[in-house]
Amino acid sequence: MHLHRKTGMLLLSLLASVSFLWAQPTLEQPDLKKRGPVTITVLGTTDIHGNIWGYSYEDNKETTKDGLARVATYVEQVRGDQGADNVVLVDDGDLFQGTLLTDDLYNKDDSVPHPLMEAMNDLHYDAMVFGNHEFNFGVPFVERLKKEAKAPYLCANATYHDTDKPLAAPYTIIMKDGVRIGIIGLTNPDVPRWDGPKVESLDFEEVGSAARRACDQLKGKVDLIVAVAHVGFLAEYDEDHGTDAGYRILDQCPEIKVLMVGHSHVTVNEDYANGAKVLSCKNSGKEVARWDISFDDQNQITGIKGEVISMDGVKPSEALRSLPAVKEAHEKTITYVQGGAMSADGTVTSGVLGIATADFQPASEIPGIPQAKLEDTAVMDLILNVQLRNSGADVTSTALFRDDSAIYAGPINYGVIFKIYKFDNTLYTVDVTGAELKTYMEWAAACYNQWKPGDVTISFNPDKPGYLHDQFQGVNYEIDLSQPAGSRIKHVTFKGQPLKDDQVLKLAVNNYRYSSGLKTLKMVKAKRDWESPNSIRDMLTTYIKEEGEISPQCDHNWKIVGVDLQLDNPERAKAIELVKEGKIELPYHKSLNLDELKAQGLL
Repeated sequence: MHLHRKTGMLLLSLLASVSFLWAQPTLEQPDLKKRGPVTITVLGTTDIHGNIWGYSYEDNKETTKDGLARVATYVEQVRGDQGADNVVLVDDGDLFQGTLLTDDLYNKDDSVPHPLMEAMNDLHYDAMVFGNHEFNFGVPFVERLKKEAKAPYLCANATYHDTDKPLAAPYTIIMKDGVRIGIIGLTNPDVPRWDGPKVESLDFEEVGSAARRACDQLKGKVDLIVAVAHVGFLAEYDEDHGTDAGYRILDQCPEIKVLMVGHSHVTVNEDYANGAKVLSCKNSGKEVARWDISFDDQNQITGIKGEVISMDGVKPSEALRSLPAVKEAHEKTITYVQGGAMSADGTVTSGVLGIATADFQPASEIPGIPQAKLEDTAVMDLILNVQLRNSGADVTSTALFRDDSAIYAGPINYGVIFKIYKFDNTLYTVDVTGAELKTYMEWAAACYNQWKPGDVTISFNPDKPGYLHDQFQGVNYEIDLSQPAGSRIKHVTFKGQPLKDDQVLKLAVNNYRYSSGLKTLKMVKAKRDWESPNSIRDMLTTYIKEEGEISPQCDHNWKIVGVDLQLDNPERAKAIELVKEGKIELPYHKSLNLDELKAQGLL
């Protein structure tokens, strides 16, 4: 039955795609010999994450090397150099999540056009793709984006579950200086892992097979195929089959010569075996991908050059910043975070939420190594205790999403809340056994490297990003770093008694961890039984407003054991000074080891 339904889904998707093709305008080529050879430039952006202006609202200051306004300056420069009819502009998603402007104001207000979409429309993009974070705000939000965008949103690998209707057109065909260009769009097939309940109405297909189908439909109709896929070049989850990997697109579609990938927030510049040029960029508008494709007078490709252009040193576009919707949104967000109020009827409020009587985060011994990953702290306990208070759960967890998370003595505004909890997550509860909870805790403890004799600092597993580094409240426990991953969690107690493997507790976790961790990795059998009506950031805001004044409190319910950091050894102090002076690399992913430093002649 499942195979039969899937076959039907693909057939209906194909028919819908063909119908879309019929709706495309007829693209008649000019006299190419008269035109002669030509170069088409494709520019790509990805993972802008709401950064229109180039501004950190939580820090209340301009950034220096990112933001869509800088991208706009570069795009206009290229159009001026190359001629607008020779430039293609595409976006690879994760555009509408990541700042206070998007997440907390305009994503929740559909009474006005989204200011970020107004900026994208002003830049005259040729095609756009959904990133996984667009789905954070539900399918209705994705449909809203389709309506507001002047450029076509493309998605060859997602359909509505009940109707098999494509979420968006799989591709578009455009003409640039006599060259017919087909652009295929693909979203991340792992979206259900992260936003399961929010996308229950959709089915997602692997990127390779969906790209293959779109290429078949484009055969003979275009001179160049550009694929824009919101996945990393290498697999994130499916290393065996590459269903979520950009390279799989090229393996199945050798005719694709330009591939943009994203999602991973890293610079990619790869020449693939089929002659394709693969590019990707860092996040927040720090970089722009650029392909220059040469054609002869028969529209045959004669060369492809690719580079990733840094926006460092590029002056932000005042034209884009001056767009009424953008300027108003920027000012409104600053007011929302810093001063509060507004209305008539721009509504806003927020501003100062309460007062912190003292710093909530201890100073880091080594700058760049957050103390909150080495010991329990008041910032983490604040978040965790608010989650327990709102959920009524027995135990809860969260991660330190930003290494610079902190609450300092003085006024607390919404920017502080955003800084200590950067994602717009909701809270779920689910029943877990003691054995399941310990499995989950072991999974989180794998974020550390194992300690070995001579190590005088604690370091972190480079294969485990910080957002996986969960800490737990409601139980007491130890993390023994003398042991390998999987055998580190020791002496777990609940209400003063050893936690039994068959004991059932109510666990509160954010929606992302529930879907992408507990269920995807099969750590928990039960299903969620509650979802909060508001976000965790909203819970923190409400709590601080109600309290008015908060003081740091920390119960130190967990600690790291099994290490000898030689805290009183003067050689350790000297090694740390060398790190601070920049003479030794920051020991984030590899601990300072006195034996190794001596062998290298550094001590």
